[in-house]
Amino acid sequence: MSTHWHPYPRRFEILLVPEHTDGREGPPDAATALRSAVVEVTGEIGESGYPRYAGGGMIADIDPETRTVEGLLIDDYEVDYGLSARVVDAPDSPDAPDVAEPRTR
Repeated sequence: MSTHWHPYPRRFEILLVPEHTDGREGPPDAATALRSAVVEVTGEIGESGYPRYAGGGMIADIDPETRTVEGLLIDDYEVDYGLSARVVDAPDSPDAPDVAEPRTR
């Protein structure tokens, strides 16, 4: 992970859900997701131009303002049609975004 400071949230949880859950009330949660992973910012900018996050076998370019997944690989494969990725606060994150701070060694 890069030691460079960046103003992005440090971590998110990505939930992989079937698209047919789009109409259900309330946000998806890890219990109803087909797969989930907590991802942390890598300090890199992805090909999409958004910050790259990685963890739990997932690598994602996420727009931190809209929480839109702009690119996603799961175990080095693209996501199949019919599946959708949702971004939520990581389980150990407070309600407010957690801003990454410089790391010291």
